[in-house]
Amino acid sequence: MSTAANYAKLEFPSLSENVAFARSAAAVFASRLDFTLDEIDEIKVAASEAVSNAVVHAYRGGAPGPVRMTLEVRDGALVITVEDDGCGIEDVEWAKEAAHTTDPEERMGLGLVFISEYMNEVDLTSTVGRGTRLRMVKRPARAGGAALGGPRGRGVLRR
Repeated sequence: MSTAANYAKLEFPSLSENVAFARSAAAVFASRLDFTLDEIDEIKVAASEAVSNAVVHAYRGGAPGPVRMTLEVRDGALVITVEDDGCGIEDVEWAKEAAHTTDPEERMGLGLVFISEYMNEVDLTSTVGRGTRLRMVKRPARAGGAALGGPRGRGVLRR
């Protein structure tokens, strides 16, 4: 694995007002690569959904906990990793399915679906009681990124 050409590491509490901050940080960091405006919008949605999942689900019923977001440029691609130290996901396969959520009264359960649609690669790992890590990779379509994952760069959600 190559080392990151450039990176930024952020840590913030799992508060809903930090979702917009994370979204903006991801967009600004991504702007240094050759992404189209539509691709930047997709990155913003993916970052928002990833951080929202940590805010809503990681520390359920307790005090806010840390959310870490790492942004990297690696081999011409944007790599975003969002991690928390929360409750973890008991059934990762279930969580990846559309309309599955721990909060059906308020959530649609489509965050991971959107992330998989907009990113070239998605890797979700989780340990109950220890937290969750979501790694997302987006390559600029102009650099051949869409060809690697299908017509829109659809990612394969791996466990």
